[in-house]
Amino acid sequence: MSRPPLEVADLIRSAGAAFIERNRKWISWKHIKVLLAIARCRTAALGGHLDECTRCGHRAISYNSCRNRHCPKCQTAARERWIAARQRELLPARYVHVVFTLPRHLAPLVLQNKRVIYDLLFRTSAETLLEVARDPQHLGAEIGFFSVLHTWSQKLELHPHVHCVVPAGGLSADGTRWIKPRYDCFLPVEVLGAVFRGKFHQALKRAFRDGKLTFHGDLKLLAQPKTFAAWLRPLFRKDWVVYAKPPFGGPEYVLQYLGRYTHRVAISNHRLVSFVDGKVTFRWRDSAHNNEQKLLALSLDEFLCRFLLHVLPKGFVRIRNFGFLANRRRATLLALCFQLLGSALQTEQYTSDTKDSSDLWLCPKCGAPMMVIERLTAAEIQLRSPPVMVSAAA
Repeated sequence: MSRPPLEVADLIRSAGAAFIERNRKWISWKHIKVLLAIARCRTAALGGHLDECTRCGHRAISYNSCRNRHCPKCQTAARERWIAARQRELLPARYVHVVFTLPRHLAPLVLQNKRVIYDLLFRTSAETLLEVARDPQHLGAEIGFFSVLHTWSQKLELHPHVHCVVPAGGLSADGTRWIKPRYDCFLPVEVLGAVFRGKFHQALKRAFRDGKLTFHGDLKLLAQPKTFAAWLRPLFRKDWVVYAKPPFGGPEYVLQYLGRYTHRVAISNHRLVSFVDGKVTFRWRDSAHNNEQKLLALSLDEFLCRFLLHVLPKGFVRIRNFGFLANRRRATLLALCFQLLGSALQTEQYTSDTKDSSDLWLCPKCGAPMMVIERLTAAEIQLRSPPVMVSAAA
């Protein structure tokens, strides 16, 4: 894919230190680290390496990537590595995509308690799927799946939800059969929504009782038990919507499908349209009107503030496995699933074509492979003269 004319990094560099000064009341060091990493990504500031064409001898300097998980430019290679590692685990079955979303009413509380509430979202959505799937009225099986956390809407507003990708079927209680779903819907979404609402409600009240939630600013009054209970009551009287697609594709299609969700960031550079007169314009998809593509213009400060809403807590794991794909059970139960489905678990590790992308790319002159011949620090790059054409780096 060609380099977009406008990038998030360009907007961060345009905002400069003045943006941080104007937002000192809430901006923290973790936000600053993300901004600095993205601004420096694939520039001389991070160093690089000298590459040489294996055929024509053409040489070029490639700048290093920041590898920050919030950077729009650094997710392609990470996504390919993750998908490559997962390929051997894909069962010869159709898959189901289920999405659990938190109501918008919870957004202020989420912003002040990201780690706690995102953990609750993962845990309660997983428990919901596992519990409903075990019910003989619905499937009567032990399922396995992975979940991916997304925190944004198309307009970059806070919209926490998890995407769960589930094989359409599961193991019988005694582990002797693979049970296929009786209906195209796999599991009834109305039941999933009701169970999810109840589990999240109980988990959130427990977190409050255990003192795990913090309240600042406009939410300080919620620290009182009666006020907190009254604030939650209307929310949990409403239906919670769970979205599920009918079972789709097989392992090969799922590999392509996964790439849309696993390592996505709040906004890609290719959605940016323009930056004129202090306004950032980007494309967004209106799901309420048949996914019509629309344009939204925000001030630079507002755009960056919305972007930083989606910085995750340090060390937070945003892709998690559950059921028979959980780490402690996967080795045993996954092999059993393959056996019951009449297939064999691949013993060799799949190797992605992009595995060695840090050491191998194509020559812009003749198209032959380029190989890394020297690693360069930022200071060494500055001393190189004249400057050499820049390319994407690992």
